[in-house]
Amino acid sequence: MIYRTLSAFVFSLILVLANFFPALAFFQSAGQEETLLTIGGKPIEKDELIYLISKGKNSEPSSSGMSRDEFEENLNLFINYKLKVREAEELGLDKTDEFNREFNSFKENLKAPYLIKNSLEEGELRKAYSRMQEVVRASHILFQFPSNASQEDSLIVLRMALKVRDQINAGGDINELAVEYSDDPSAKVNKGDLGYFTALQMVQPFEDAAFSLQPGQVSDPVMTNFGYHIIKVFDKRPNPGQVRVSHILVRIDENDPNSEDLARRKVADIYTEIQKESTIWENIVKNFSEDPSSSENGGMLPWFSVGSMIPEFEMAAFSLTEIGEVSPPVRTKYGYHILRLEEKKPIDSFENLEESIRSKIMRDSRSTMIQSQVMAIQKARYNFDENETSVANLENELKTFTKSQIPGAVAAKGLGDQELFTLQGKTYTADDLVTFIEEEELSIRSKTSVFDAWYDRFTASILNQTEDADILANNKEYQMLLNEYHDGILLFSLMNDEVWQKGIEDSVGQKAYFQEHIQDYQWDDRVDAFIVKVLDISQLDPARTKLKGQDLSQDLVQAFNTDYKEKMPLAYQTETGLIEFKKHPILSKANLSESYQEVEADGHLHLILLGQKAPAGPKKFHETRGMVIRDYQEYLDSMLISELREKYPIQVNAKAKEEAFVSLNQ
Repeated sequence: MIYRTLSAFVFSLILVLANFFPALAFFQSAGQEETLLTIGGKPIEKDELIYLISKGKNSEPSSSGMSRDEFEENLNLFINYKLKVREAEELGLDKTDEFNREFNSFKENLKAPYLIKNSLEEGELRKAYSRMQEVVRASHILFQFPSNASQEDSLIVLRMALKVRDQINAGGDINELAVEYSDDPSAKVNKGDLGYFTALQMVQPFEDAAFSLQPGQVSDPVMTNFGYHIIKVFDKRPNPGQVRVSHILVRIDENDPNSEDLARRKVADIYTEIQKESTIWENIVKNFSEDPSSSENGGMLPWFSVGSMIPEFEMAAFSLTEIGEVSPPVRTKYGYHILRLEEKKPIDSFENLEESIRSKIMRDSRSTMIQSQVMAIQKARYNFDENETSVANLENELKTFTKSQIPGAVAAKGLGDQELFTLQGKTYTADDLVTFIEEEELSIRSKTSVFDAWYDRFTASILNQTEDADILANNKEYQMLLNEYHDGILLFSLMNDEVWQKGIEDSVGQKAYFQEHIQDYQWDDRVDAFIVKVLDISQLDPARTKLKGQDLSQDLVQAFNTDYKEKMPLAYQTETGLIEFKKHPILSKANLSESYQEVEADGHLHLILLGQKAPAGPKKFHETRGMVIRDYQEYLDSMLISELREKYPIQVNAKAKEEAFVSLNQ
């Protein structure tokens, strides 16, 4: 088997990339032994041929080795491909503004999988999905910091949290203590009970603590942006996925002292009515539910997962096991509910949830954590050395200045040559920071000094640029991928100009080609025919009556289609026209001397009405224009290749060629 040929590979590539125009030459010859061939003096590595053929090979897992003939065929296609790329570069198609502008956007997307950030994000995604396999039930007590809290204020809050934790560990009830101590406003109602939740439904430090505890354990104080939390986990269980329920709501008026009792009696009567076999759920909902958003559609609610509803409602919904099962009345802050289970489904696959998880992670504190980790790895990898004394001096001198004031202040104070850090042996100064600030259009809001915020932004930018350069210089896979796309788009540009569009628009060339190759555009013997394939055998007689004994004419065909096919589209399938009959699946079985006949084929009866015969002969141009255009484009392509082989001398390194063949057969 021949591996997916390079021409097919490149063609599929350029179809995908038709809207992109990257341009960059990446490959430097690694020495004469690595050069497979030169085209017009430009060297091409053997690794590039191996890379492209291997991609095609990997798409066919059943493929084994590659024969000599297959290798030579693929090498020839590769040379044709690189000839066109060479010509495109010669024509300057990789120098246009549009080409380069699109490449910059495209390059960012292509680079993403190779960045440090990507591997860290992937780890957080997998960790979050792993946690999502489980749900946790916990209670907490929140100890908030006072406004503009000092360090001493924070210590006072911490001591209170530790004191209450000790009470819980000594046997105190966290829910009762939550009513007494918690600064969470909802604690007065839920006593600190958060119900069940899973990953990405709490702030990260809270989630980390809750998932690290076993049922019955109490956390040390956990600090979040809200303050200190004491957390006690009561239960852990597998994530039940998602559920869909319909419900009936009987509301309670908090301002009416009799409302609670009235609602309780009403919902009890409704529940009793539901137990009767003759009861229709939708009618009960419509007549009695006080939820206006769902009462008209049978009480149906959207799909939801653990942590999406108030705990009492949620626990009642997930406790239902059989479709159609109805819950006893459930009390929530909205009133009394009766739930009916409509559907259940397990937690979705990682692939389906990946983008949703990513979006949530990028919106919470994990994104800041990932960025901090990225910078730490970059600093270690690229030998980042900060001049702490100089940076501290600059921060002290510039901390009161705004973005627009910093450049002038640096110049006025003579601080431009102050060193900030060195990276891979290169030193960056305050003047480099000023240039960065002046080029940035965005402003930064900072709770600390503006200088600190801009220094951090500048450092991150330089580290990211260094990582980009490192990937481009040292990551062979990335280099290969960029070059593949670069060449594929150049090929598309050249082929579009010289072959595809020219083949479509050059009507004179099309007709000339048609006349020169008229022998390729010939009709075989044909017959004027109307074929009716009977799909519904009960409708055979009406069709037979309509056609039998009639002469074939356009009026007859039109009348049949109007009277029968259009009124009963599933009864018949028809074909009409001047048809080549020798290889036709139905007409090849027909007796051409009979005007009407019935032929059984492929499990269906076909009614055939024949007219005049037409002998074999040349097609008219308009009858085969589409095929002519295709063939003319192939002709233009072959002529282009011939011209390029004359224009650009090709030299093949026999040793590198043999090494490539051996590599592809390992």
